[in-house]
Order: sequence, then structure tokens, then C-alpha cells
Amino acid sequence: MEQTFKSDFTLPNTEVPEECPKAPEQPTNETFNVIEAWKHSDFLYRNYILNGLVDSLYNVYSSFTTTRGLWEALEKKYKTEDVGTKKFIVGKFLDFKMIDSITIINQVEELQILINKIHAAGMMINETFQVASIIEKLSLSWKNFKNYLKYKRKELSIEDLIVRLRIEEDNRKNDKSIGKSFMEAMTHIVE
Repeated sequence: MEQTFKSDFTLPNTEVPEECPKAPEQPTNETFNVIEAWKHSDFLYRNYILNGLVDSLYNVYSSFTTTRGLWEALEKKYKTEDVGTKKFIVGKFLDFKMIDSITIINQVEELQILINKIHAAGMMINETFQVASIIEKLSLSWKNFKNYLKYKRKELSIEDLIVRLRIEEDNRKNDKSIGKSFMEAMTHIVE
């Protein structure tokens, strides 16, 4: 199970002190109002954060009594897992293998989603590497077309590669249907 916490979630610009201001021995209306405002703000911020959590995490983190403590606990837990998430995404990209039972275009779209996740995680992959990766991940039945693409002198953009893959896939579908029609015609002649 993959757990993630989006650290894009931020508190409003108002700074919440770590601890509630201490009341002096002779509290004035002003200090009383400051303390009450802090308690109210802390209550709102804490519940604002808790409201953004899934139920299972809400139960874990609802015991925190201050916003600061809650926020630090969430950051400590999920910012350290950010590195693990990056490794997980890269691992999925590297392990991705194309198969014949799913259309090539759908599989290329899956790869592009993984590439976008890698970019969103702050890691960059240049277009030439993306194109080469997609070509290398083509299944064995695409071996001849794969070799054709690998030995082309002109560099392909991702868009050009997708167009060529789509054309090749359509040609293969047409070849199969023509072969099927030919076989059906031959069986009718034999009968």
C-alpha cells in the first residue's frame, strides 16, 4: 500500500506560535484576548489540517493538541517518505514492460503518466531518453520495427514516435484482418 502526503498543503499566512502565550499574574483584557485568539486560531488550523486527512490518519493524528505538533508530526512522517515515493515511481518506470495483449498506444500513455509523475517529483528526463526508453520497452513482436526506429539517423520527438507507433499498430491490425479474410476465402474455395 502506498501512503503519500501532499506537502503542498500549507497553513494560511498567519503565524501560529508554538505554545499558547502565558497569562501574566495580573491578566489584562488585552492579554486575555490574545490568549483566546490564539486558542481559537489553533483550534481552526488544527481542525483544518485534520479535515484534510483520510479517516484512518485522522484517528492517528487527532490526539495532537496543537497545530504545530500536528504539523511537525505529519512533516516528519511524510517528508521522509518523499524519497521513497520517488524511488517507487522510478522503479515502476524502469520495470515497465510492454505486452501484446494491450494496444501499444495505451501502454505508451501509461509510460507518459509515469514520466509525468517523475517530473512532478522534481526529477527530469530529457525527451531523447524518453523516446529511447519507449522504443526499448517495445515487446518482442515489435522487434523489427524497434530495430528500424533504433537505427534511424534523425532523432524523433515523442509526438513523432507516437504517430509512427500508431501507424504501425494500425498496419498490423489491417494485416491481421486481411490475413483472416484471405483464410476465410480459402476455406470457402476448398469447400
